[in-house]
Amino acid sequence: MPCRPAVSATLPLLMRIGVDARELGGHATGVGRHLAGLLAGWRQSNRAVAHSFILYTPRPISVELPANTTVREVAGGGGTRWEQLDLARAAREDRLDAFFAPGYSAPLWLDVPTVLLVHDISFISHPEWFRAREGFRRRLLTRWSSAKASTVLTVSHAARDEIMSGLGLPPSRVRCVYPGITALGPSTTPLVREPLVLFAGSIFNRRHLPVLIDAFRQIVRVSPDARLAIVGDNRTHPREDLRAIVGNRGLQNAVTIHAYVPDETLAGIYGRARVFAFLSEYEGFGHPPLEALKAGVAPVLLDTAVAREVCGNAALYVKLGDIDGIASAIASLLFDASTCSRVLAAAPTVLSRYSWARAADETLEAIECSI
Repeated sequence: MPCRPAVSATLPLLMRIGVDARELGGHATGVGRHLAGLLAGWRQSNRAVAHSFILYTPRPISVELPANTTVREVAGGGGTRWEQLDLARAAREDRLDAFFAPGYSAPLWLDVPTVLLVHDISFISHPEWFRAREGFRRRLLTRWSSAKASTVLTVSHAARDEIMSGLGLPPSRVRCVYPGITALGPSTTPLVREPLVLFAGSIFNRRHLPVLIDAFRQIVRVSPDARLAIVGDNRTHPREDLRAIVGNRGLQNAVTIHAYVPDETLAGIYGRARVFAFLSEYEGFGHPPLEALKAGVAPVLLDTAVAREVCGNAALYVKLGDIDGIASAIASLLFDASTCSRVLAAAPTVLSRYSWARAADETLEAIECSI
């Protein structure tokens, strides 16, 4: 069920809404994909036509935008200084009615109501995953921004509970809005399923790629034609050298690692894969398993509250450190058609919970209510 009731059909008065759009430039991940999904929803929304949007960015963006949108390029690198000084100055000049910050922090000196999106608070719950300076910056800016914001949005009930506790916010100021699922687009190659296991997403320590590699090694011993594809930017700290781990396990011919591939190429990999492995112990939401389900690929996930909330029965769940159990779950989806069919049969019900149209309207409702 959606996190919030359906929004009212009554259109509000025209508002000028500023949006921090810096994450739409370059190879969009995480925050950028979320914002792109909301913009796609606002393009189709009857509610959004009552407003105008001003997107602030330090670099050109190429996503399709609502008709009533202006893009304002604000010089600067797009970091904290840009956010707090350059973006804030430009937003004040534009005499906004409200501001939406989709990426954990917002300009602190804006004099208009701000709605802040906080996807998770891993930098508070697990500071060891971050370099000291980066973790300190994130904790400080997110605490200050959330304290000032009219409303803090997040992406799951589990994340909402953690944010209220970790940031000391009352329930009335934190809303859960489930996101939609971003389609990768059509594959450029015919879809023929192979004994292929896929991980796709940014590579963090909490996603335990070395554990996945060790579990996969057990599968290769029994099924030499099995393959593992790892696609994602390595953002681990402390650094995990996945290529060295693969070499040490003697899996050079069975494992491929790509920092980035275009969406159409990734769609082709999804089209060939039978299993999606995502051994993450911490997520605010976790888009990749849903993208896999949408592509017809059954996921194996670590058994966490967020994973259960987001994917329900449309996954097999395993425990961290149980290499044998992880290998067994992956093998059952690779080679047992009945198990794979059972998991995928639950996918339509799960996927129906997530819609960018609904997320866009619920996010806009929060912005309207901030006035």
